[in-house]
Amino acid sequence: MIKEIGFDSDKYLKHQKAKLKERTSRFEKLYLEFGGKLFTDNHATRVLPGYRPTSKIELLKQMGNIDLFYCVSAEDVVKGKTRGDSGLSYDLQTIKDIKDIRSKGIEVSGVVITLFKNQPTAIQLKRKMENLGYKVYIHKFIKGYPQDLKKVISGYKKQPYVKTDKNLVVITGAGGGSGKMAFCLSQIYNDKSKGINSGYAKFETFPIWNLPTDHPVNVAYEAATADLKDINQIDPYHEKFYGVKASSYNRDIENFTILKSILVKITGEKNPYGYKSPTDMGVNTLSLGITNKNLCKKAAKEEILRRYFLYLADKVEGKCEQDTMDRISEIMEKLNLKPENRAVVKPARKARDEAISSKKGFNGVFCGSAIELGENQIITGKNSPILHAESAAVLNCLKVLANIPDSVDLISPGILSEIGKMKGSLIEHNSPSLSVDETLIALASCSLFNPTAKSALNKAIYLKGCEMHSTHAITKGDALGLRNLGINFTSDNKISSIDY
Repeated sequence: MIKEIGFDSDKYLKHQKAKLKERTSRFEKLYLEFGGKLFTDNHATRVLPGYRPTSKIELLKQMGNIDLFYCVSAEDVVKGKTRGDSGLSYDLQTIKDIKDIRSKGIEVSGVVITLFKNQPTAIQLKRKMENLGYKVYIHKFIKGYPQDLKKVISGYKKQPYVKTDKNLVVITGAGGGSGKMAFCLSQIYNDKSKGINSGYAKFETFPIWNLPTDHPVNVAYEAATADLKDINQIDPYHEKFYGVKASSYNRDIENFTILKSILVKITGEKNPYGYKSPTDMGVNTLSLGITNKNLCKKAAKEEILRRYFLYLADKVEGKCEQDTMDRISEIMEKLNLKPENRAVVKPARKARDEAISSKKGFNGVFCGSAIELGENQIITGKNSPILHAESAAVLNCLKVLANIPDSVDLISPGILSEIGKMKGSLIEHNSPSLSVDETLIALASCSLFNPTAKSALNKAIYLKGCEMHSTHAITKGDALGLRNLGINFTSDNKISSIDY
């Protein structure tokens, strides 16, 4: 799918590099806390059409020789916390992120396991990372952090000091609450005792400080963090000192006084680094890359709707509380959005209703899926004993993209039948119908001897970035295939008694 562009990544990177170089030049060593996802920022890609998901990696490569540390919270590992975009638990996400970062030519100087309290799963992660050849540093949990300054400073003294020889030290992590800031401050404390003039700054992609708090792009950030209860707010410190309204969020504002108190204690200066506000700490120039404001507003609203359905899925699976749903509903009301405003929702439900009317489903289950190929072009699919609704929708899209008549079979009926028999007989309680990942494998197999199937398969790259909705909960096999295709999927999360 070829989308309109509303963001110029090259222009943004030019300004961001200059901003970061200026900040780095102030110090002998700058610890830069990287918020959000470093390797692939899919949220930014969705709300700012044209933003390259690898922009942050590109920026760091342009900055030259750097040290990079990856933080992961032992508590998150214990909880089995997962990343919504990948579906991976934080321990597996850590390994994947580091491999991805290295694949782009940036070495990871070490892995820091934070909030450590001798948790067995965290110890296992440490061993695993060391077996993979990475240096691992353990930062123990500091009781009373961050309010009790005496205990905080005492805790910093006991944390391992990591020697770095680069001017820029980047700290990234598996997600929010990974202990990145604590690692930075611990390093600065120990640098100070060694006479090293080191500083601290934050690279937060969202909210964008020089866009209004109620701008859809910033509201989309609230939607992305509804489970954390983040709220966009005007930075009161910035407005008081500079007379300028700057967008920030509640946790940054709440933590500023505490953070500044810690820095005062560490540096011995009344006004460390000259920072007057949370906004001063940031180095964000993202707004300079926006070239089409209306398009970005539209994309941001789409992302908010998408987040609503993702939280709904989590609630159905018991992964989030009702207060998260209340929060995302409140966010949607800000922009007068309703679930049905997501363009693919009504067509998916219509496809399900048509399946019910024609009595074409499987074992009494009737499902519909819809994919938006482009403006006003939505393709649907229904479930059957042969294919999941999502699989049918994907195949129908490939036919449209390759100009193949709907009546043509892309996958040999004989192959579909044999796969179905195998699934039904060898895998207990499994339906014979194919999920998206199975369908793609079958299509690839057929493409070896069927030019039509090969033509359709070659069009799969154009599904990247498409929006999709299904009436039933997405199975693991469907989710895997859809993620591989790069499709942004949601569902009504109606749970079937069988794996349809």
